[in-house]
Amino acid sequence: MRIAIDCIPLLLRSAGVKTYIYNWYRSMRRLAAGDTILAWPYLKPSDRYSHEESLVSAPGTLARLALLHAATYLRLPVVDWIGPRVDVFHASQQMWNPPRSTRLTATLYDMTCWLVPETHSARNVQGARLFAERVMRRADGLISISESTRQDAVRILGLDPEKVDVIYPGIAEAFFHARPERPQRPYVLFVGTVEPRKNLGTLLDAWTQVTASLASEFDLVVAGPAGWGDPSTLARLRAGDGGVRYLGYVPEEDLPGLTAGATVFVYPSLYEGFGLPLGQAMAAGVPVITSNVSSMPEVAGDAALLVDPRSPAEIAAALERLLLSPDLRATLSKNGLARAQRYTWDACARQSLAFFRRLTVGS
Repeated sequence: MRIAIDCIPLLLRSAGVKTYIYNWYRSMRRLAAGDTILAWPYLKPSDRYSHEESLVSAPGTLARLALLHAATYLRLPVVDWIGPRVDVFHASQQMWNPPRSTRLTATLYDMTCWLVPETHSARNVQGARLFAERVMRRADGLISISESTRQDAVRILGLDPEKVDVIYPGIAEAFFHARPERPQRPYVLFVGTVEPRKNLGTLLDAWTQVTASLASEFDLVVAGPAGWGDPSTLARLRAGDGGVRYLGYVPEEDLPGLTAGATVFVYPSLYEGFGLPLGQAMAAGVPVITSNVSSMPEVAGDAALLVDPRSPAEIAAALERLLLSPDLRATLSKNGLARAQRYTWDACARQSLAFFRRLTVGS
């Protein structure tokens, strides 16, 4: 079996999707046995990557993005012309004109452009809907990163549920064995891009409602690059008022220690297809507060306190409850470590290879 994984996201500035593609591809390559897993367009993912930079040089990136432009905007059958001969082509969300000479698959990350379109740019919403029409509806099979996302996609797009397999992403092994940072002051941690969907403005409002004695004992640490559409929140973060520390982008290799060092991890996102930082915190043994919507209850299970993400008062109450209760923190930490064991890249890769093999049987 020969599979081409469209790795265009590795050329772009990206967070969750880039992490997924990089680790998923490398894990399948490692476990593929007699199968061949290729990275389109002619990539060889190395041992290191950055969310902020392309995997290859500037000229190499431009050349590959030119191919994408020709395929997507000029509607030229570029991959059919010069792409590898494979049994399955797994398209990224940037590929709106995939090859027609092979079986087609894709990953469903989330349905935010339909359910909370106000948290995306108009261009992102348009791109997601084009991808749905040209790829998802046509695909021979789809991988969903959670049952929540699968149900949303089936309901909204009218997809055949039999064609959509739920395969959870993995969590990097480093988080399971992370050595916690030793900060000068204990901290509550959030990790994620500063953009409307991550709901950081509400978290900052909640932090101002935490009792003064607790707020004086703990910092609220926010790690993540500046995204789009949230300048007021970014300004509040950079002001650093009330014990808030904004770290900006933190390299992937530094995240495990930062995560493991937190007293509590808080993630009040408005919608997640999976919520990788949530799983990373659980793997690092950190008790979690997260939203009671979309995939987050599914992913966290009994390892988190669930809150209404639009209620600063509810988030503040959960913070106070958890910060004041070492016993509850210990329980959630234990539950999180156990639950995170189901989210490994080896398990994800094995299930994905089985998914691809089912598609190619008899073809």
